[in-house]
Amino acid sequence: MQVAQDINSAAAFLAFTMGQEEYGLDIIKVQEIRGYVAVTRLANAPDYLKGVINLRRVIVPVIDMRIKLGLGPPVYDQFTIVIVLNIKGNVMGMVVDSVSDVTTLTLEQIRPAPTFGNAIDTGYLIGLGTVDQRMLILVDIEKLMTSDDISVIHKLAA
Repeated sequence: MQVAQDINSAAAFLAFTMGQEEYGLDIIKVQEIRGYVAVTRLANAPDYLKGVINLRRVIVPVIDMRIKLGLGPPVYDQFTIVIVLNIKGNVMGMVVDSVSDVTTLTLEQIRPAPTFGNAIDTGYLIGLGTVDQRMLILVDIEKLMTSDDISVIHKLAA
């Protein structure tokens, strides 16, 4: 498990939804949470790169995770959220359907990610977290936001 906290203790995850599924990412990577606002589109950008926003004089690229993960067409409404992340010194936003809460999980509550062979890439999954009747798909946001995404963003911003 690759989270910021000690592996023998509890770790905090920001819980968010995309479609019918609930996901979690290490809260340490989250800079802030904002409502979705219109973005400035960039020419020749991949579909999942919605554009950029000006966040207190910092230009922040915004990636729509439903498009990036192939989870169907996104719907932008009053619940749509941009999670602003700080990944290895790069600030970027990810659009999700909604954010619910911060959930603390112990090591015993986290199960290994299932493997599907070569059929499905699960390299960005930390595991599955269970709390009562809830199941969170725990993502390693650094692996999900690949270096390819960051290089595309830098190329377009140049």
